[in-house]
Amino acid sequence: MHDDPAAPSGETGRRRRSDAERSIAAILDAALACVPLDGNVNMSAIARTAGVSRVTLYTHFPTREALVDAALERAFTQTLDAIALLPLDDGPPREVLGQLIGSSWQVLERHRNLYRVASTTLSPERLRGYAESVLGTIGRLVQRGRESGDFRTDLPADWLVATVYTLMHLAAEEVAEGRLEPGAAGDLASRTILSLMTAGATP
Repeated sequence: MHDDPAAPSGETGRRRRSDAERSIAAILDAALACVPLDGNVNMSAIARTAGVSRVTLYTHFPTREALVDAALERAFTQTLDAIALLPLDDGPPREVLGQLIGSSWQVLERHRNLYRVASTTLSPERLRGYAESVLGTIGRLVQRGRESGDFRTDLPADWLVATVYTLMHLAAEEVAEGRLEPGAAGDLASRTILSLMTAGATP
């Protein structure tokens, strides 16, 4: 008997949480869509694209930094989702590395302006924290390739992993500066990384 009045309240609470989750998802999707247009975080434009009011946007993300942080997390989640589809633990290391570069590059290129904004908005420690998940995946593949003889062993594994990550970001920067087309940059990054990783290796 006493539980009846509480039922609508609980249902209302769930509905509000569901509405809030939809709003947050719409705002983050809008941020990923809007930032690449000009490299800026225009809160009003993001709110319009998301179909929410500025009040709602600022309720969930009180500052520009908070929104950039959450949007970057979403971008890295997309990268990890793409990587998770690859046969990291059993496919031929050279072939899988090429696939990993291609999958990661597509996400990186799509959100290159967001990364540029994040690099001036978030702390290096925060950026490194997001990168660690991707670096760990690359590191696992590099180690397996070194053990199988597919990848070189004359350089430290951590150095090779960092080089892969850095070259991909360099390619994205070249695209952002207008010096390379996305397709050409991705191809250059892939060929350079594979050449570097397999130099002197004999599987």
